[in-house]
Amino acid sequence: MADDELEAIRRQRMAELQSKHGVRRDSSNDQQGQQDAKQKETEMRNSILAQVLDQSARARLSNLALVKPEKAKAVENYLIQMARMGQLGGKISETGLIDILEKVSQQTEKKTTVKFNRRKVMDSDEDDD
Repeated sequence: MADDELEAIRRQRMAELQSKHGVRRDSSNDQQGQQDAKQKETEMRNSILAQVLDQSARARLSNLALVKPEKAKAVENYLIQMARMGQLGGKISETGLIDILEKVSQQTEKKTTVKFNRRKVMDSDEDDD
């Protein structure tokens, strides 16, 4: 074998190893890898939620995600955590999801207070001087 052929084989093998182990050299490939990882995470979350929730509960959760995405994300995280720890007995119905939503909203409920700052206005009694 000639040195050129040996060098070409080495380069090819090195490229295969780098692609196999995820070593990327340019930022476009890195961004693609991040997008792939995010897509895999989303697919994993959806598959876990599909196993845990029945159809009506999933519909309610998706409606909530349209209106309040941060609350829906918190409920999803809570459900996934419960599923991973084995605390869920079976599929959660819509009423069970409503109970979970009430618990989460009680935990994240913000107390609103109204404070009145009254301005001191000159009284007409003081003008008598």
